[in-house]
Amino acid sequence: MRMSDAAALKVAGVTLSFGGVKALRDVSFEAKAGSITAVIGPNGAGKTSVFNCISGFYRPSSGQVLLDGQDISALRPPRRAALGIARSFQNIALFRGMTVLDNIKLGRHAHMKTNLLQAMLYSGAAAREEEALRRDVEERIIDFLEIDHIRNMPVSVLSYGLQKRVELARALAMQPRILLLDEPVAGMNREETEDMARFILDVKEEWGVTILMVEHDMGLIMDISDHVTVLNFGEVIAEGLPAEVQADPHVAEAYLGSGDPAALMKRLHEEAEH
Repeated sequence: MRMSDAAALKVAGVTLSFGGVKALRDVSFEAKAGSITAVIGPNGAGKTSVFNCISGFYRPSSGQVLLDGQDISALRPPRRAALGIARSFQNIALFRGMTVLDNIKLGRHAHMKTNLLQAMLYSGAAAREEEALRRDVEERIIDFLEIDHIRNMPVSVLSYGLQKRVELARALAMQPRILLLDEPVAGMNREETEDMARFILDVKEEWGVTILMVEHDMGLIMDISDHVTVLNFGEVIAEGLPAEVQADPHVAEAYLGSGDPAALMKRLHEEAEH
């Protein structure tokens, strides 16, 4: 069921400035091929800015973004998508009046090869490509994410958790090698969070996709991440295995204002119980 060859992503010395304000300062980390790497930090730490640099929405003042060693820093977002970088968003970015199936199919746009005239006439290559796309979406993605029962429903009538699952489906339709997940379980209840965690792990293990994730749910981060990078005020302050990061005094200080890892662990356990 593996759809793509996992890719390695490297952020090397990225600095991002808005006017005289530096949102990111010499940020460097790596997401190894086939891994789940989490980027965490307090609000305003620069997590979404990093994602925007990787996906091409922001151009860094200096530094590089490399995909399997290739510098993609100068490429526009559509070209990065064609190379295999897909993304979900912190705020759901679906077309609410369209059906689940049509929203998911839009994710394949970067890989479609037919021209405008063929698409308008819906004949020949365009028809064959559309049929192949629909078959792939229906037989693999919809089945994988267990959303067959809502495939023909408009997104606007779905629960928040299901909308987040549809957004993941659309990202998978892009045939990603790197999947950027921006707060994939934000606003979900425990059952929805557990379902999403299972799907994320399966995307890595069964589909062979490298995952880079920004998330505030520290329980999820500690449970499923292979590597964690911590940002604070636009700088990397720690990185390593989840247990190592959790025990780092600098991380506790960034989150709590005091360098007490035990207090941080207590807070994480309390959040997991609610």
